[in-house]
Amino acid sequence: MNKLMFLPISALAILGAACSSNNSADEPAAEDYTAYVDTRIGSGGHGHVMVGASVPFGMVQLGPTSIPQTWDWCSGYHDSDSTIIGFSHTHLEGTGIGDLFDITVMPVIGEVTYARGEEKDPQSGLWSYGLRSQEITQPGYYSIPLQRYGILAEMTATPRVGLHRYTFPASEESAIVFDLQNGGCWDEATETFIEPEGNNRLTGYRYSKGWAKNQRVYFVAEFSKPFTSFERHGQDDMYGRVNFTTDSAEQILVKVALSPVSIDGAKANLAAEMPGFDFDATRQAAKDAWNSELGKVRIKTDNEDARRKFYTALYHSMIVPATFSDVDGQYRGADDKVYTDTTGQKYTILSLWDTYRAQMPLMAILHPQRNTDIINTMLDICDQQGRLPVWHLWANETDCMVGNPGIIAVADAVVKATPGVDRDRAYNALLKTAADTARGGIYRTQYGYIPSDKMVESIAFDMEYAIADAAIAQAAAAMGDTANARIFTERSHSWRNYFDKETGFVRGRMTDGSFRTPFDPNSTNHRADDYCEGNAWQYTWLVPHDLKGLTDLYGGTEATLAQLDKLFTTDSQLTGDDVSPDISGLIGQYAHGNEPSHHIIYFYTMLGQPDKAADRIHQVLDEFYTTNPDGMPGNEDAGQMSAWYILSSLGFYQVEPASGVYWFGVPAFEKASVTVPGGTFTVKAEGLSPQNKYVRSVSLNGKKLDRNYITHEEILAGGELIFTMGQ
Repeated sequence: MNKLMFLPISALAILGAACSSNNSADEPAAEDYTAYVDTRIGSGGHGHVMVGASVPFGMVQLGPTSIPQTWDWCSGYHDSDSTIIGFSHTHLEGTGIGDLFDITVMPVIGEVTYARGEEKDPQSGLWSYGLRSQEITQPGYYSIPLQRYGILAEMTATPRVGLHRYTFPASEESAIVFDLQNGGCWDEATETFIEPEGNNRLTGYRYSKGWAKNQRVYFVAEFSKPFTSFERHGQDDMYGRVNFTTDSAEQILVKVALSPVSIDGAKANLAAEMPGFDFDATRQAAKDAWNSELGKVRIKTDNEDARRKFYTALYHSMIVPATFSDVDGQYRGADDKVYTDTTGQKYTILSLWDTYRAQMPLMAILHPQRNTDIINTMLDICDQQGRLPVWHLWANETDCMVGNPGIIAVADAVVKATPGVDRDRAYNALLKTAADTARGGIYRTQYGYIPSDKMVESIAFDMEYAIADAAIAQAAAAMGDTANARIFTERSHSWRNYFDKETGFVRGRMTDGSFRTPFDPNSTNHRADDYCEGNAWQYTWLVPHDLKGLTDLYGGTEATLAQLDKLFTTDSQLTGDDVSPDISGLIGQYAHGNEPSHHIIYFYTMLGQPDKAADRIHQVLDEFYTTNPDGMPGNEDAGQMSAWYILSSLGFYQVEPASGVYWFGVPAFEKASVTVPGGTFTVKAEGLSPQNKYVRSVSLNGKKLDRNYITHEEILAGGELIFTMGQ
């Protein structure tokens, strides 16, 4: 059978409230889900994950920053390198561009050179090797000995505060240095300020340019022990050094609060979240916060590697978006003005081209209130900059990547009637953004598609715009606007202009209607051809909204399936002068290491061959996600790579953006229980075994399904989804 039938309070209160328990002393202790998380997964290869201490969706991402500023150090850390220039309070999670690494703190002994340094010269900066054999990295906690100084560095965090604990040797030259010069990769400081307040506090700010063109971070730091003196050093006095005399094994704690608004905002955040210096209690509260979130999905499996991969993926899906408002509701808007909103949290690091596909739909299931706040943040950004965000980073529109991904995320919220989101306001933001003529939009108005002789990445831009149009059409239908539903559905077919029936691929099309020649479907030139981080093989299938259109162009279901088979079985060779490093995780020319391929496997289910979908899903889950440091097939991309793993492990995936429909794949676990607004949504795989790896029927709440998908409403209502497995 091949077709399915079927407001200011202490840090402990902030972090611990969701974790409080009414269990009596005789009841078993809550399960420690953090024990299944391996934060090193994705720290090698091209995973680019953040390694350090944070709480779920916190503003502070506190961890080590290394010397290199190249692509694989976009998060500041790589498994291959143990250099540490200090411990920075902001990091990116799995991105392909580097920025942030703001307010870097480094404990030292004696005289040092105030610079980033070079590994070939041990005295060239403050840097030290970290002793990786003794490194401890867990959700909410990071620790490593610094070999050069004989100092043990430990850190934990609350949403807006990083807490450091440094164990010094006996010395009259102990010091802690604040480095405001060095960020990461593309980042450059433009203005810095640091000054002491008394003998146990520093205040300051760091303005920088890079991926975010005008980033502003304000801070206040307090020390558990008064410092004996304060000094300024380095280029433009961008280093502040506080000196101590320490006894053997003496611990000095430093708490550093951030704000995107002001020094006063940072002070208020510090007072609200960390009035004292209780490191162990703060660490425990961070762990409790992670357990509260990780425990929203409880899986049953005897496969320990699979359990480790799953909870690590769940962990990585909750690093960002990051909190971006102070405890009093103040935040910095996209127009660089300061606003106050106490009705909900604001968020930043919105990697929407990546996350609209799986991470945002997962948010809507697991974190409905945060999802509401993220959507409302996006609507505020639209009001402030005139259109929905593309890739927002600390109040800056980076315009990174192609299309209008913000439209897709907001339209999804409209279709799902997300509580707390003003649907009229959201719908108007969709129409406003769709009318924008920037970033190639004008060409679609003039020609009906983006001619490839008018701009680079024309196919990628247009095809992503088409997906956004389809999302608006879904939202229009949900709002009862039949006229716009019809208009945007038609606009969503613009991608068909690129389809060449002779070759069976989408390829560059010129203003005069001719196709670009010569043509090689295996060719890719990174960010310099008609595609974006891909080639014709991958982009031909970038129609999650219009599989019927593609099927018609191929001449029917059988022909489409035959071409889909070729995608997975053809040679994996990539050609071109500058092959995109993002095209990774290859099965044939299917590239799981980058987002445009993420929905494609589920086309098999939609075309009536779910067993083939199951085979490929098993292959990706088992081969491309591992427990090694290079255990991701590509960049983590702000949680998207992990969100695909989570949803696919549960047995379903939202293929068509803003549809509210999740197509079935194959469940990876005997049982998974998901906390949802309606209670618990349980997924069971009855008879699951290495031999029984195919879905033979599906029932929902005891009723056999005659369809191979489930709706968002059905998931959120709670209940029981049972997959009956067979050979």
